[in-house]
Amino acid sequence: MEIRYPDYPLEALQQLARNAVMHRMYDGTNAPIRINWFSDRIEILSPGGPYGQVNRYNFGQSGVTDYRNPHLAEAMKNLGYVQKFGLGLPTANSKLKKNGNPPFEFTVEDSYILIVVRKA
Repeated sequence: MEIRYPDYPLEALQQLARNAVMHRMYDGTNAPIRINWFSDRIEILSPGGPYGQVNRYNFGQSGVTDYRNPHLAEAMKNLGYVQKFGLGLPTANSKLKKNGNPPFEFTVEDSYILIVVRKA
């Protein structure tokens, strides 16, 4: 019996894209969120670096979160795009692992966060 897996699990990509929308910086920049799809990876670039409790050392850890845009975060939760705050990135990595992808890679800088998802 043949079992097929997608190159990227949809739920992981949804979590990462929603995270970029929720946590990006909207003040002081008009830079868009960029999602670039390459033959071997997907890159998600979100304007604005870490915020509040989140820093480059604890980025992506379960339960470590802060809200640069609390009204947007609440709206996304009420609309069903967020199930539980602080679990988006760990959920994405769990879905990637289950699909056979490596964990996402990330670069956290003062002015942006870059997530790289590698093909399974």
